[in-house]
Amino acid sequence: MAAIGNIRKHSTFLVVVIGVALAAFILGDFAKGGGGSRNINVGEIEGEEITIMDFNFEAERNITATMQQQQKDRLSVDEIFSVKEQTWNDLVHRVIMDKQYEALGLSVTSDELFDLIQGPNPHPLIIQYFTDPNTNQYDRNLVVNYLQNMETLPEEAKQQWIRFEKYIKDDRLRQKFNTLVGKGYYVPAEFAKVYYAEQNDKATIEYVAAKYVDIKDSLFNPTDDDYRAYYNENKENYKQKASRDIEYVVFNIVPSQKDIENARRDISEIANDFKETVDVARFVKVNSDQSIDTSWKSEGQLPVQIDSLMFNSEIGTVSEPYQLNNNFHVGRLMDIGQRPDSMKATHVLISYVGAYNARPEVTRTREQALALQDSLLKVLKKQPKKMKAFAKEYSNDPSVETNDGDLGWFADGAMMYDFNEAVNNTKTGSFTLAETPFGYHIIEVTGKGDLVKKVKVAMVDREVYASDETYQKTFAKASKIATECETEEDFNEMVTEQRLNKRQMPAIREMSNYIAGLKNPRQIVRWTYEPETQVGSVSSVFDLEDMFVVAVLTKSEEEGYPSLEEVKDRLKLNVYNKLKGEYFSEKMNAYNGDLEQIKANMEVTEKQVNPLFYSSRNLPGFTIENEVIGTVFAMQNGEVSKPIIGTSATFVVKVNEITLAGDITDYSAIIKEKTDDFEKRVSQDLPYTSLKESLQIIDTRLDFY
Repeated sequence: MAAIGNIRKHSTFLVVVIGVALAAFILGDFAKGGGGSRNINVGEIEGEEITIMDFNFEAERNITATMQQQQKDRLSVDEIFSVKEQTWNDLVHRVIMDKQYEALGLSVTSDELFDLIQGPNPHPLIIQYFTDPNTNQYDRNLVVNYLQNMETLPEEAKQQWIRFEKYIKDDRLRQKFNTLVGKGYYVPAEFAKVYYAEQNDKATIEYVAAKYVDIKDSLFNPTDDDYRAYYNENKENYKQKASRDIEYVVFNIVPSQKDIENARRDISEIANDFKETVDVARFVKVNSDQSIDTSWKSEGQLPVQIDSLMFNSEIGTVSEPYQLNNNFHVGRLMDIGQRPDSMKATHVLISYVGAYNARPEVTRTREQALALQDSLLKVLKKQPKKMKAFAKEYSNDPSVETNDGDLGWFADGAMMYDFNEAVNNTKTGSFTLAETPFGYHIIEVTGKGDLVKKVKVAMVDREVYASDETYQKTFAKASKIATECETEEDFNEMVTEQRLNKRQMPAIREMSNYIAGLKNPRQIVRWTYEPETQVGSVSSVFDLEDMFVVAVLTKSEEEGYPSLEEVKDRLKLNVYNKLKGEYFSEKMNAYNGDLEQIKANMEVTEKQVNPLFYSSRNLPGFTIENEVIGTVFAMQNGEVSKPIIGTSATFVVKVNEITLAGDITDYSAIIKEKTDDFEKRVSQDLPYTSLKESLQIIDTRLDFY
């Protein structure tokens, strides 16, 4: 409602903006050449093209399924983007793995699928969804009955079953593949011996270490060759994905004082009409940004501005309009009643195919459910003590397994409206009926709390929108910086001059949907990756929700290996440490492994370690020093090492004693541990991850959204 009102108020301004956008879109196509033709592929996975039509079909189906699962009429822009992201990931996974299944000759036959659904050992999900609530046992007849009634099901239920069946088939293929890969892993006994030794070989050592932080950088002067040598040795560590850095300013579209006064006048007129209207519900529907709330309220539950008025006035009373933030509100007293503050009831839920949250084992039609309700009620009126037994036998409420249908005490208004009112309008100890989206309810009212005064109040809520004039003034401010600034320097000068709050967003990926403080920033992300957008380019005005944004591209990194110049600052610490290591190594060499001489003549840290295991991740006293640990276990008892240039210091180590683990009689436990670990990794989809990294995947979704 609020969005529609916003569009209505700014229709003239939006027509201009949309017209400009369409013109830019069309001219952009011509500028690309090829007679305005456009690429229709969102990507290519190992040679298989994915068209935008195919992708959109999958995405729309997933969006619909998500809305059904979450019981929503629509998804937010961010939620839709998230579903599209998952759709792409699913497509990549499916294409890659289908090729693997085909190459390996893996398939699921019709007979096999039949067994997974109706056989003696069905898929775990079949067992989960088709368990008899009375016995807690899987019942094959429930599956058969469900499938026999498939043609009578709503189309939505049919599609859900198709997706359910496909999941079972795909899951079976995954199991076959994982079993094939997992069982192909073999750990020879000799390897198990190596694993055992790595975990149990230990050493007693003492060392001296010259820390790099203890000597000033100014004593060293690394050359370009030093940087180049280090970069070439460690190039893989700097491989990067494409990213962009931006700086941006936000111009929030906030209603002016004039807009607020106009809205105040409008709500005053609405309040006058509210007093005279006969059809309150329709009036609220037409005039309010929110739907009508017909629930009963206790004193203190209404906004403080109208609470006392509504509890001390006659039905039909309309409040004076009041403002909270950017919203005006006015209330009308619809009804006054004495109602229990809480109620207690037991119920039997009789669901049917198509009812909300109906479990797969429910196969009765709505008419059959109604007939069963009437039949059970007749018995209960004569034999009320059967209520608990009927709940256990017939109720489709999952909670019946733990509460026998007894809902306990609940606050007035806590249940769905029709259920709540049926309990309220029925005497304690009596039976009543209600229908909700869940199905038909047979209800026994078992208790009511004290009566308290409650009211129903209809509210008209109106958001204060920025007018066209406010929009245009705000747009003009944003447009000034977008049109007058051609470079990053111009941008920064105007930001300073106008005292604007400049924000930064580093490392934006191609398919990112996040920029701090902005809603749905995809158009900005796409702009940063357009070929004509260079470092220093200033954007046009981006029209986002309730704000305008202008950005400047400050950094651009392409996928692959950056140049030495691009990463030189990041290499600085490591290059200096390497030079320091070489310097300390040369000094230590002069003492020929005499630890006492090194300690006497150099500023070093000394330490004894007992024990040090070969499998140790860190060197005690330091962090990761794999070079030192590896060297230690290649030495002999009593041996002193040459200087070892480590990560954070240069070391000289003396090995006092190395104790080897020796052999054990049975390595089966180690073999099982390593095999189980591998099979666990397989089950976590790591084979797919490895395949994905090794295959060619072209992702051009950026061209479309």
